[in-house]
Amino acid sequence: MNSLFAYTKSYQYVLSFIFLLPLVGISQYTDVINSNRPGISVSAYAVGKNVVQAEMGLFYEQQDHSLLNTQSDIWGTDISLRYGLLFEKLELNYEGTFQDQNITYSNFDLLAKRRDFSRNRLGLKFLVYDPFKNPEANKPNLYSWRANNKFQFKNLLPAVSLYGGVNFVLGDNPFFIGEPTLSYRGMIATQSRLTPRFVLITNTAYDRISTDDPELSYTISLSHAFRNPKWSVFVEHQGIQSDRYADLLIRGGIAHLLKENLQLDFNMGASLKNTPSRIFFGLGGSYRMDFHKDSLKPIEDQEADQNGGAIDKKAMKKKKKADKEKGNGAEDIDLGPSKKQLKKLKKAEKKKKKDSSEIDF
Repeated sequence: MNSLFAYTKSYQYVLSFIFLLPLVGISQYTDVINSNRPGISVSAYAVGKNVVQAEMGLFYEQQDHSLLNTQSDIWGTDISLRYGLLFEKLELNYEGTFQDQNITYSNFDLLAKRRDFSRNRLGLKFLVYDPFKNPEANKPNLYSWRANNKFQFKNLLPAVSLYGGVNFVLGDNPFFIGEPTLSYRGMIATQSRLTPRFVLITNTAYDRISTDDPELSYTISLSHAFRNPKWSVFVEHQGIQSDRYADLLIRGGIAHLLKENLQLDFNMGASLKNTPSRIFFGLGGSYRMDFHKDSLKPIEDQEADQNGGAIDKKAMKKKKKADKEKGNGAEDIDLGPSKKQLKKLKKAEKKKKKDSSEIDF
């Protein structure tokens, strides 16, 4: 194992550069904040070009190790800073977790303290496949509300992104004694929209590459939006395997959308083993600064009837009044068309077909 991951320092810096090379593409920007919290799974989609997003939280954890006969109290904070870099499909992100751990060794009546970063990582995520890229293939069924809201096997086809990142161990970090300053992380993230209200996310990661104890992990997360789209819940399972640490974790939580750019959340969870046993909970929030602007498409490249159609009668209202009518963002979450909206869409479709059949002299 040591010979397999024995890289020279110069080779490590070359790897860092390769992992952080920018890629090219287009992604799915949303009008409402799309946060990875309150779980630890990572969405396949980027935040959108020129969007700056901060996801922060506080947590408490209790650990008891049955073999070592130790007890630990851990307080900490985690932060994720996300930025839509260069184009829609690419996201630059920083992830950090700083924690303060008090360990009681019951056999020796000793108290020890560890305080440092347990996670300090910079990386790039790139969307390589989006099943919703073609709007024509994802139009709603105008004749059936049920068809738009039931589970379909085609919904299992996920969006897929690739992640490459670098872990930093600075100074004498008590959580990673003897590890190199730089190590690497690769990950595949998928996201499937099972129904308008259920989303399935999976992450498969190989972490701490170039250390003596690389780590393989997976995360499976299922989230559900309520009828009131301001509220959503999730359940998540995580597996970790390495020579240094192995575990099986389960967590769940709830998120509440306060405004289109602000979300609050709560989560809790536990491990499924006792070496150590872990119980934890946390609360936090996500805030987005949206500088996104849609790219302009030359009129000669636009398809017929793709420029928004007829001018809406409310289009010239004063901005303040329009903003008031816009709401707080929850109504912008795409849960699929309602039965009333389907009737309107069906009526508009019939009118469009009728107009196109008339000859204009």
